[in-house]
Amino acid sequence: MNTLKNKSRALAIAVVVLVAASAAAAVAQKQFAARAASAGRPEIKVTLAGSVARGTERVALDKAGAVHPGDVLDWTINSSNEGDGAARQYKTTGQIPAGTAFVRGSASSDGGASVTYSIDNGKSFSAEPMIDEKQPDGAVRRVAAPASMYTQVRYEWSDPLAAGSSLSASYKVRVK
Repeated sequence: MNTLKNKSRALAIAVVVLVAASAAAAVAQKQFAARAASAGRPEIKVTLAGSVARGTERVALDKAGAVHPGDVLDWTINSSNEGDGAARQYKTTGQIPAGTAFVRGSASSDGGASVTYSIDNGKSFSAEPMIDEKQPDGAVRRVAAPASMYTQVRYEWSDPLAAGSSLSASYKVRVK
């Protein structure tokens, strides 16, 4: 009989310990979830705007009509963090449209982003993309790719894009 009471008492204690452990785990999980939620998440909204010179004015591309060879198009990428957490290691990429060529030296940004370029449709990026060039003597030499080969321009910021903040990057292309 004492053995049965001892087993019942041990079982009751085990049940109480399990219930207490479950409650403690639930509280810890809620605290972790609350901390994670308070850390916030970034929510980035990106807009692209283009313009072209028409006389002495800049005209938005959607209102400019046809563009012509030699026209220089200004592209601006605006990124705003509408979330409640910082966007770390934020980067954005602008396309060099077909039928245009990047205007060397035209890339600029807020916040001092590093700028890199792609000549292979975004597979790789470099501050100065290189190509192989055959020399008159038949040798092959690595040289800087002409800006006309660029397919994308990428901006990378070292500082996080804080919640409620915005960044802007721009570049120019010339219609071929």
